[in-house]
Amino acid sequence: MGKSYAHPLIVLIALHNEKECSRFAVVAGRSLGKAVQRNRAKRLLREALRPLLPSIAPGWDVIFITRRPMDTATFQATQGALQTLLDRAKILKVPHVG
Repeated sequence: MGKSYAHPLIVLIALHNEKECSRFAVVAGRSLGKAVQRNRAKRLLREALRPLLPSIAPGWDVIFITRRPMDTATFQATQGALQTLLDRAKILKVPHVG
């Protein structure tokens, strides 16, 4: 079982693997709302993650679980939450300063 890190918008669960690449999954439960809200939250999270992919170290299995406030979150708030969680999990090649 991996280690989890929580933020008001997202929960990150990370487990080190022995592969040369990192793998990601995005999960949105029914507590977030109907399918439209869940799909919007997952799309937003994937798009916020995309620019961070080059700075992520290889060899991780990562699951992102959305939380209730995610249904009204902005792109900037989502990207900030991802940056914070990835920093705390020590998954980034170069830690973010600021």
